[in-house]
Amino acid sequence: MLVRALLLAASVGLGIGAPAWPYSALAADGGRNGAVPALASWYGLDHQGLLTASGERFDRNKLTAAHPSLPMGTVLRITNPANGRQVLVRINDRGPFLRGRMLDLSETAARRLGMLARGLAWVLIEIAE
Repeated sequence: MLVRALLLAASVGLGIGAPAWPYSALAADGGRNGAVPALASWYGLDHQGLLTASGERFDRNKLTAAHPSLPMGTVLRITNPANGRQVLVRINDRGPFLRGRMLDLSETAARRLGMLARGLAWVLIEIAE
């Protein structure tokens, strides 16, 4: 429940200037208990090998993500509602640090979700059980 509360608090904090949730036909939770909509971006080569907030080195080829407040090691199921693709990622860093964004994905996670070329995508985030 605490993790769900942190997800909701972060999504409420998206603030002015963030694009609106574009999937009005979907409920905010995508019809799945516990899913939260979020604007995600990705990071890759420029951060390769740098230390993350967890103390491990960033590897753009791993399925990891940065989130402002979720506990390190939390595993999230990320769904791209535009194409239905899903990926499991592990939180190992803090960020993103741009207003309106709630999640920074590794390059490989972004590729699997089909958002690499665009750079940003609305996704659904839920704690993997």
